[in-house]
Amino acid sequence: MLAIYIGSSAVLALAIGIFLGQKYYEKKLSDKAEDAASIIERARKTGENIKKEKVLEGQQKIQEQREELEEKFKSREKDLEKREERIMRKADRLSKKSDHLEEIEESLKEDQEKVKALKKKGKELISKEKEYLEELAGMSSEEAKAELMDRIEQETERHYARKVNQAEKKAEEKADEKSRQILATAMQRYAAEQAEGNTVSSVSLPSDDFKGRVIGRNGRNIKTFEALTGVEVMVDDTPEMVVLSSFHPVRREIARLAMEELVEDGRIHPVQIEEKVDKARDRMVERIKEAGQNAALDTGVDLSNKLIPLVGKLKFRTSYGQNLLRHSLEVSFISGMLAEELGLNHKPARRAGLLHDIGKSVDHEVTGTHAEIGAELARRYGEKPLIVNAIAAHHEDEEPESLLPILLKTADTLSATRPGARRETYEKYIERLENLEEIAHSFEGVKKANAFQAGREIRVVVSPEKVNDNRASKLAYDIAREIERDLDYPGEVKINVIRKAQFVEAAQ
Repeated sequence: MLAIYIGSSAVLALAIGIFLGQKYYEKKLSDKAEDAASIIERARKTGENIKKEKVLEGQQKIQEQREELEEKFKSREKDLEKREERIMRKADRLSKKSDHLEEIEESLKEDQEKVKALKKKGKELISKEKEYLEELAGMSSEEAKAELMDRIEQETERHYARKVNQAEKKAEEKADEKSRQILATAMQRYAAEQAEGNTVSSVSLPSDDFKGRVIGRNGRNIKTFEALTGVEVMVDDTPEMVVLSSFHPVRREIARLAMEELVEDGRIHPVQIEEKVDKARDRMVERIKEAGQNAALDTGVDLSNKLIPLVGKLKFRTSYGQNLLRHSLEVSFISGMLAEELGLNHKPARRAGLLHDIGKSVDHEVTGTHAEIGAELARRYGEKPLIVNAIAAHHEDEEPESLLPILLKTADTLSATRPGARRETYEKYIERLENLEEIAHSFEGVKKANAFQAGREIRVVVSPEKVNDNRASKLAYDIAREIERDLDYPGEVKINVIRKAQFVEAAQ
């Protein structure tokens, strides 16, 4: 019984536990359902709130965009109104201009009628004036033209008659003095030689950076070069170039050769400079010897080995800008021609002409005039007394003992005074150009006149409004006659009259 009681109690307790557990579970479910419903309700309310906020936010943005578009529309309307106003103003101005142009057109038509009337009246006045002048002059216009043409022809005939007389006179002089013709022919061979500089030489550099190498650290390269050559080196702002300055032409030429070698080698330092200067001296000795040998060969003169270097040195000397070796060759040829013309032996004349200035190759080392020094050198190196006397007497330092010194002096003068041989003074050159331009400017209608070709040509620009083509031709003739009357000039002066009309307009 006890066991049954215990078993029934356990079953009852189990049933009660199951019942209570079920009730608790149901309550739990009910609470969860209530919580879920509450959460759903809150979510629904939150969603509605968010929806309302988004709707409001969207409405606000739409409103802002609408206001922005309205502002843009208003701005564009204002721009269109302003453009319309500008267009209206332009239309008004164009209308006013059109009216003004019509007024100008009407005025021009009236002026045109007035001009026609004035032309007609002018023709009548000219006709009356012409009749009056013919009455005063006692001749018709055709007769006046004929008289003017006669005068022009007479003046032209006088001009060309003078030219013909000059030509005949020149022909007679050439026929009477055949030696002058020979001299002129000889001088023409050297007419291209001009006066040249004699104090500086320039050497080109690969670049401006090369100037630093030439100068060297603390200027040691340039100091070494100047000490070895006796030449001043000038490194200035001239691009890619150095200038060598010296009054001693042989030293300057040695320096030029050495500098070119240094530039070509690229290595510039004191040892290299000394080596290149020594080589340049050796080359210079050979060049001097070669120049002397070529001069002797050209003139057909057999010189001793002592005289050849002295003659060669003349290639690097100048007198008043004239190269002394070229001058000596000219004197040699001219002296030979004069001797042939007089029936004398041309060989001594050529020899004396080639040697007459050798004193100038050493005149900085020996005292005395170059004629005295040259005569002493010729005597020392075995020249005959005839040649020695010609050299000494060609500047009248000694009395001439034969006709040879006189021939030598004549040839020397001709070579030194021929056109282009020696420098003309700067002042005389400028004065001649100014005088030519002044004569051209003295004529009416000349706008501008410039002298060219050392005064051998004048280019005259005339005003096309004042000078017509016929007048321009007559102007050239008048200027030429004025120059002939007022100026003393060598050769011919070409007058080039330029008449040019130029019209310029700008398109906008």
